[in-house]
Formats: sequence, structure tokens, C-alpha cells
Amino acid sequence: MSSLLEQLIDAFRVLPGVGQKSAQRMAYHVLERERAGGQRLSDALATAIEKVGHCARCRDFSEDPVCAVCASASRDAHQLCAVESPADRLAIEQATGYRGLYFVLQGRLSPLDGIGPRELGLDRLVARLAEGEVQELIIATNPTVEGEATAHYLAQLARQHRVRPSRLTHGVPLGGELEYVDRGTLSHAFGTRSEIPE
Repeated sequence: MSSLLEQLIDAFRVLPGVGQKSAQRMAYHVLERERAGGQRLSDALATAIEKVGHCARCRDFSEDPVCAVCASASRDAHQLCAVESPADRLAIEQATGYRGLYFVLQGRLSPLDGIGPRELGLDRLVARLAEGEVQELIIATNPTVEGEATAHYLAQLARQHRVRPSRLTHGVPLGGELEYVDRGTLSHAFGTRSEIPE
């Protein structure tokens, strides 16, 4: 096997859930049947890696310093929804009528993996809460052990700044990922969120 082919197969393995065999199938498919598509993929990937960064306000992916959601005057600045990932933000945006703003953690607290408050940008979240505009922090972390620990920590931060913390309720399965919950369930959970007790 040529070293260029080996490099291509190895490159596909950076994707989540792609093992050696899947990577090999993808590489062969691109080279045998989809060279033009492979070039488009390569170009789009190179451009995105170069030009897509993070919003200075919410930490979501953005080509601009401030993303379109944060820049929109039509969003309710009194509500801030904290999510683990851009995929979770997109799931909520598509499944609910939520019109507030977001804060994307880009992960969850996991001391064993070296992910603490600093890695989640919680200094930026504290600064937003301290501004005094946010009245409710909707905590939409995944119902996993780490997600629950993160939710508890975020609720404490909210209370320190006299912001009411709330949590998604009914319908989100324990151990599930928001990204994979169906729209109806997510919409219901979002609409029936409850305040987090002290």
C-alpha cells in the first residue's frame, strides 16, 4: 500500500466512531468514485479550519468575532441557556421556540480528563452573569454524571449573581445526549424546565 493512501486512511480516523476498516472504505470510495467530492471536502475542511473560530460572547463556532445569535437585537438577553456543545445549541434552536441567548461550554466538568472551570470558559460566563442583564440561566447540560456535576456548579454560579437557575426536565433520558433526543421530547423538556433547588 502506498504511503499516501496510508496517510489518507489515517486522516479519516480522526473522525469520531471511524475505525481502521471504515476509514479504509472511505478512502477507497473517494479515490475510486468520488475524487471531485473528495476535493470539495478537502477545500471546505481547509477553509473551515482556517476561518471558523469561536464567538467572543457565547463560545459557539463563528466566522465573525460575535455570532449572528449574539448580535441579534431580537433575542431575549434576560435568558441565557448553557449547553455543552454547538450540536446541543443547534438541537435546541431547531426543536424549540427559545428566543434567548446561549453560552456554549464546549465540554463538561471532568476532573479526571483535566477539564475544569477554566477549560469551559466559565470566567466568561461569570462576567456575563455579573453584567446584570441575565435573569435566568437555563442549564441544558446532558443528563450524565459529568453533565449533572456541571449543572450543579453552574447553578451555584448563577445564585451567586442573583440569577435564577433552571434545568430541563421531563423526557430527556438519564445518560442521554441532547443532540440525539427527538425534537418533540426536547421541545417538551425545554418548555417544562424547572428551577434548580438549593
